[in-house]
Amino acid sequence: MPDTDLSILNRVYEIILDRKQNYDERSYVCKLLNHRKGMNKILEKVGEESVETILAVRNENHEEIVSESSDLIFHLLVMLAANNVTLDEIAAELSARHESMKRD
Repeated sequence: MPDTDLSILNRVYEIILDRKQNYDERSYVCKLLNHRKGMNKILEKVGEESVETILAVRNENHEEIVSESSDLIFHLLVMLAANNVTLDEIAAELSARHESMKRD
């Protein structure tokens, strides 16, 4: 099983963090983070992209699965950044779970 380079996740997350600190009215991320609905808007997008990902899987459409999963991961990153959750914390949690699975 090859090791996939996931550094793009770090790069996207860093851009999201930058948008969180430096408002740009043209930025989709800024619009999400500063929406009048607040966190509810971000959660709506996560929910919407979750449903679209599920439908793509149910329809067995590989291209849509990749596209919708990418949208979902992007919106999850926005949600994490909005809640000051770092990718280091997520990686640590996944590592701990991986260690636990190896013992099972």
